[in-house]
Amino acid sequence: MEKYRILIAGCGDVGGALGELLSREHLVYGLRRRTSQLPSQLQPIEADLSDPCTLINLPAIDILVYCAAPRRGVSGVYTQTYLDGYQNLLAALPKMPSHVFFTSSTSVYAQAEHQWVDEQSPAIADSEKAQIMRAAEHQVLASPCPATVVRFSGIYGPQRLHLFNQVLAGKALLADPLQYSNRIHRDDCAGVLKHLINLVAQGNSIAPVYLASDCSPSPISDVMDWLADETGTAVEKLKSLRSTTSKRCDNSLLLKSGYQFIYPDFRTGYRQIIESL
Repeated sequence: MEKYRILIAGCGDVGGALGELLSREHLVYGLRRRTSQLPSQLQPIEADLSDPCTLINLPAIDILVYCAAPRRGVSGVYTQTYLDGYQNLLAALPKMPSHVFFTSSTSVYAQAEHQWVDEQSPAIADSEKAQIMRAAEHQVLASPCPATVVRFSGIYGPQRLHLFNQVLAGKALLADPLQYSNRIHRDDCAGVLKHLINLVAQGNSIAPVYLASDCSPSPISDVMDWLADETGTAVEKLKSLRSTTSKRCDNSLLLKSGYQFIYPDFRTGYRQIIESL
C-alpha cells in the first residue's frame, strides 16, 4: 500500500484518534486552532479554517479529511465551519488532493416514525443546521477531485458522555413515546475513516456517501435503562418530548465495504467506558 500524505482539518477528538491510527502507515498533518492537544505522532499545523490569512505554507497532500467542528456561541458558525472553511482550505492548498473525506451527520434525515434510513433515503431535515450540512455535502461532492461524505450518527466515547452523565445524574426516559436512537463510538468513527482511506490507498473504488452508525439502533429508553442497571444508578423516569427524529440507521453499505466494528452495539461500547472509569 502506498504511503500517503494526509491532512486532517479540524483535528479534534475524532480527528486525533484517526491521526494516531493513520500515522502508523502514513504521514499525517493535524490542523487546528491550537495544536497543543494534538497527538505527538502528527505534524502540527496551527491555523483557523475561517481565516484565510492563517492558511499559509500548507503542505502538498494526497488525502484531505475535513472533520471540523463549529465553535459554540459564534454567529454564523455553521456556515463558517462547513461551507466557508472548506472553500478557504481548498483554495490554500498548493495542489488538489487525490481524495477528500468530509464528516457529516445523520441529522440531515428528517424521518421521525422509526423508519430505516440509508444512503439513498431522502435527507431533507429542515433545520438551519441540517440545511447547511446538506449544502456542505453538496459542495464537497462537487469538488474537482473525488470525494466521500461520511454521515456519523450520535458519537459517544471517553470525551462524549452526555447520555451517560444524564443517567448518572438520575434521569432516564420512559419507553412511551417510542424514540429510536443511533450511535457510534468515537473509536469506530476513526476506524471507519481509516478503513475507507486505506481502501483508496489500495486502489479500490468507494461510494460517494456512507452512513456510519453501529449495528444496533435502539430505543433511547432501553439504552438509559441498561446504563442505569450497569452502573447501579436509581433513575427518575421522565417523558420524552420527542422533539428529535426517530429513525433507524442502516449501515449495510459500510459493512459490505469490509468494515468490522470495534463496538457493534451500545452495550459493548459503554461497557468499555464503564470499565475504564
